[in-house]
Amino acid sequence: MTARRPRRNIVIVGGSIAAVTAAQVLRAEGYQGRLTMLSAETHLPYSRVPLSKSVLSGAADITTCALPISTESVDVRLGQPVVGLDDQAHCVHVANGDAINYDGLIVTSGARARRLARPGQSGEYVLRDASDIPALVERLFAARTVVVIGAGFLGMEIATTCTTLGLDVTVIDRDPPLRRLLGTWLSALVVAKAEASGVRFVRADKGVSLLGDGHVSGVAYDDVTLQADLVISAVGDIPNTEWLQRSRLRAAGAIVVDQQCFASPDIVAAGDVAAIRQPDGSITRLPHWNNAVRQARTAALSLLHGRDAPIAEPDHYFWTDAFGMQIKVCGRIPEQHDPIILERDDTQGSYLVQWTGSDGNPSAAATVNRKLPVVKLRRLATDAGVVAT
Repeated sequence: MTARRPRRNIVIVGGSIAAVTAAQVLRAEGYQGRLTMLSAETHLPYSRVPLSKSVLSGAADITTCALPISTESVDVRLGQPVVGLDDQAHCVHVANGDAINYDGLIVTSGARARRLARPGQSGEYVLRDASDIPALVERLFAARTVVVIGAGFLGMEIATTCTTLGLDVTVIDRDPPLRRLLGTWLSALVVAKAEASGVRFVRADKGVSLLGDGHVSGVAYDDVTLQADLVISAVGDIPNTEWLQRSRLRAAGAIVVDQQCFASPDIVAAGDVAAIRQPDGSITRLPHWNNAVRQARTAALSLLHGRDAPIAEPDHYFWTDAFGMQIKVCGRIPEQHDPIILERDDTQGSYLVQWTGSDGNPSAAATVNRKLPVVKLRRLATDAGVVAT
């Protein structure tokens, strides 16, 4: 799979940070051909990071989240969902009936929120895209009690916003909140702050179901029912690959690509829709901002330069803001191991910590309410001899 001819007509499917990054890299590399971005959304590309925070609370709107993209150098077509791919004829089919040809295709169609509602149920709210905001905000400001299903990053950020609005909040999950993501020690810090803010946590080992034959009125777990004015699900996502089913890619779930983001000689993929096959045969999908950016850069370079492009190295750097705690993590946190506390300031609620693996070498590092350049945090996650300053 190599770039055997110059690209003159590249199409990007999607309007996410991965799509914008790919477009920027193509132009920065000197690509001067036609560049078309097809986005199902009606907004120009924006960052999803503030949606669960300032946008949901009403402190900001979607215009403040805009990503930098030049509509003069990119033909951005909004409200144009792609419904099919004919990879043999090198064209994508749009819902309005158009067939758009390409000689290079970048798939950044992202993912959508997973839902728990049964057929016929309405009133389950999710937060994934800008289109989810208006109805959720309207309901949020009319509610007094909220159940958030899912205690991952998104669920906890939504719960944070709900508490700042003065709502009665319950968070329910089958797993301990944030433990798989942040480990026992760090997740306990967040849970303690959340409980101090009035959040109740419920463990539902067997999962939950939504109450109501029509409109959702709460949740049920084990033999317990929990009524609420508002139910918000934050239970993961589903890659948007249905439009590929009649192509030779036939992705079931994420599109599996190689380390240079190739799915086929003329098709690359990046972001939440992509999963990378590693040299050991494992397949990793890391739906974080930094990975979307890294993969998009590699995808664009691969279309232009073939096998001379760099590989997309997995980036285990992520961050979250919840209950007054700004947390940044590099590396993989051992779930059951406590970290070494390198710095602690109780007056600021700040920490700098480092975890070691079974071999005694550093495996992860994190800051809590503590400013530290990311490059130094990365080094702390891999080098026992680094001293933070």
